[in-house]
Amino acid sequence: MELIQNVPDLAAYLAADDAIDHEHPVVRRTVATLSADASDAYAYAEAAFTFVRDAIPHSVDSGDPRVTWRASDVLETRTGICYATSHALVALLCARGVPAALCYQKFEAVHGLIALKLPGRERWVRQDARGGEAGVGAQFRLDRERLAFTVRPESNEVDYPVLFAEPHPAVLQCLRDAVDQRRLAQLLPTAL
Repeated sequence: MELIQNVPDLAAYLAADDAIDHEHPVVRRTVATLSADASDAYAYAEAAFTFVRDAIPHSVDSGDPRVTWRASDVLETRTGICYATSHALVALLCARGVPAALCYQKFEAVHGLIALKLPGRERWVRQDARGGEAGVGAQFRLDRERLAFTVRPESNEVDYPVLFAEPHPAVLQCLRDAVDQRRLAQLLPTAL
């Protein structure tokens, strides 16, 4: 699948906004910690991915009723659904100068993941830091995708090819409107 930037200017994939608040002190502290053992952008990107996947449980899996949507809140509370953890991973990457995008898949509901563009690489590579649930084997790979879930077109599942510089409005709205996980489950978008 060919991935398509929704904004042609690569600088848009380094910008901060309300959800990707990579200027926030908690994001900056996390970047500093992860950078300590990362010799280059590749090592840092893998460290950021592994941190988000392994240290921030998916809130549905953990039973955490809180709904987070800002990257800084996800990092501080250590909880979030796929959209929120994707916001955190994108913020960690952008703060270190690695262009990162939000992208989505459609299953029963829309699933959030990211794509990154490392120095010296021509193409974007999707990554899915969704951890937790048994059988979810997402791994940081640059040679081929190893996402949490594989779409089955015969079941009307979709890989959306668009790389968003900002969270999709439908995704951001459901996160902002949900007061807890129960309400969030009712608001999750089923398509983009």
